[in-house]
Amino acid sequence: MRSTTSELNWSGTVTYTAERVLRPTSLDGVAEVVAAAPRIHGLGTRHSFNDVADTPGVLLDLTAVPTDLVVADDRHTATMGAGTRYGLVAPELDAAGVALHNEGSLPHISLGGAVATGTHGSGTALGSLSTAVAALEVVGPDGTTSTVRRGDPDMSGAAIHLGLLGIVTRVTVDVQPTYRMRQDTYGPIAWDAFTAAAAEVFAAGYSVCAYTVFGDTVSEVLVKSRVPDGAADVTVPADLLGAPRLPGSPGDGHHTARDGSVGPWWDRLPHFPIEAVPSVGSEVQSEHFVPLRHAAAALDALRGLADRIQPHLHVSELRTMAADDLWLSPTQGEDVLCIAFTWKKHPVEVAALLPDLEARLAPFGGRPHWGKMSSLDGAAVAALYPRLADFRELVARRDPERKFASAFGERVLGS
Repeated sequence: MRSTTSELNWSGTVTYTAERVLRPTSLDGVAEVVAAAPRIHGLGTRHSFNDVADTPGVLLDLTAVPTDLVVADDRHTATMGAGTRYGLVAPELDAAGVALHNEGSLPHISLGGAVATGTHGSGTALGSLSTAVAALEVVGPDGTTSTVRRGDPDMSGAAIHLGLLGIVTRVTVDVQPTYRMRQDTYGPIAWDAFTAAAAEVFAAGYSVCAYTVFGDTVSEVLVKSRVPDGAADVTVPADLLGAPRLPGSPGDGHHTARDGSVGPWWDRLPHFPIEAVPSVGSEVQSEHFVPLRHAAAALDALRGLADRIQPHLHVSELRTMAADDLWLSPTQGEDVLCIAFTWKKHPVEVAALLPDLEARLAPFGGRPHWGKMSSLDGAAVAALYPRLADFRELVARRDPERKFASAFGERVLGS
C-alpha cells in the first residue's frame, strides 16, 4: 500500500491537509485501514476545486483497487469499484452490450467521486450520474461493509454523500442496451435569441451544451444526438435558431468527434477522450445551478458582471439536468440550468468575485457545485436544501464518532 503526503488537487490550487494519503490495492486493505484510522476520508481523482475531500487524518485513494466489473444477469445494472474512471470502464460496458445513460464532460473522473458530489453530465430529460445509483457498498467506522440499496429509506440521502457516511468501495449503477451517438456543432447564436429560447436549444438533442464568455453571443452549441436502434444515423437540423451547423472537428486526441460522425456512446457523451489531458490544469472552476425556468433572467443577471468576469474567464459552459429527489442534489426539485465557469488560474481574484456572482443568482435559488469554488456559507447552503436536517441525522446515525468528518462538512453543512 503506497503512502504519500502533501498532495495537491488536479489544478494544483488545493493542498490537502491530510497527514498521509494511502492507496490500497484490495477491498480487504480498505477495510483494514478504515478500522485502524481515527479520522479518514475518501479521495477521488482530485478534480475538486475545494477541500470537499480533505481530512486532517488519512485520505484513501481507491484508484488502485481493481474495477472488477460485474454486469447483472438481467443486464439492468452493473457493479464496479468506486475508484474506477468512467472513461476506462465505459468501453468495457460497451463490449458487454450495455451502456450508461449519461457521462460527464470529463471521462477521467472516478465513479465514486462523481456520484458523491452530484457531478452530472447533461440533458434536460436526463438525471445526473447520481440518479443512476442502484446500490452503494460502504465501509463503516469499524471496517465492516454494508450495502445501501435503492428503495432503502437512506438511499435518497446516501447517493450524494460528500464522503461523510463512510468509504464507498463499490457502486452499482443502472445500465441499458448499448447505443450509438453523433455530436454536431452549431453557432454562433446571438445572446438575446439564445436566452429567449434556451429551453428549446437544450431540447435539440439527447445531450446539449453551449459555450459563452457573456458577450454578444453564445459562441458554440454542441448537440449530442442518440441514433435509434437499428438505424445507421439520425437526421439533424441544418441550423439551430438560425445558426448554421458547423463542419466541426473529428476526434483529434484532444476532443471527441464533433463533425456529425456516428460512434459509440462512450466516445460522444464526454467532451474529451480518456487518453487526452483535459486542459493543462491552468484553471479553477465554479458551477452554479438555477431552475431552468429562470435561465434567461439568471444569465442576463450574470452578463451584468461581464466586465468583471471576462478578464478571469476561459469559458462558461451551459448545460441542463433533470430534476430528482436526492437530498443533497443541486438538481433536487426541478429541472435546472447548470452554469459552469472554467476560470483562468486566478484563484484569489475568482474568490473575490464569487460573492457578487452568487448574489446575482441568489434570487433564483442558485446552488453551487459541491466540488467547485463557492463563497456560500453554511446558513446560505441550509436555505437551499430542505432535506439538509435529514442528511445531518443520517450522518450522525451512520458515523456517531465522526470518523469521516471533514472541515468542509462542518463549515458548509454543519455536519
